[in-house]
Amino acid sequence: MYETILVPTDGSRGADAAAAHAVDLATTHGATVHALYVVDVRMSPIDSSMAHDEVAELVEESDEDPTASVLDRAEAAGVPAVEAIRLGVPHDCIEAYADEMGADLVVMGTHGRTGVEHALLGSVTERVVRTLDVPVLTVHPASE
Repeated sequence: MYETILVPTDGSRGADAAAAHAVDLATTHGATVHALYVVDVRMSPIDSSMAHDEVAELVEESDEDPTASVLDRAEAAGVPAVEAIRLGVPHDCIEAYADEMGADLVVMGTHGRTGVEHALLGSVTERVVRTLDVPVLTVHPASE
């Protein structure tokens, strides 16, 4: 049923919970997990004119590795995994990557924001749910 499962990640608890579900599904279906981290050009000193390799190098040099938890879970479960780093607007990059890789399923964490905080900040997950043509499984951080 699933061959390619996309897990967009930002290193948050919600993304970790999504990774756990994605790896379980990949184990069941013999799928490959794609861990995608998007460097948001709207909220980063990284410039959209920078080369992809420069951006990847900056992410690697930082203290955080947002794709590590997804890749580590996949490796521990014996699930094939692919890491990808993109530069742009997160929901746009997630949609483009899902199309490019032919994702059968996208598994994303939520941050659990509600009310005014949600209305002001918006939600990458919500935008992806509304715009992608493939199933999107949303996972609350507490479900890990």
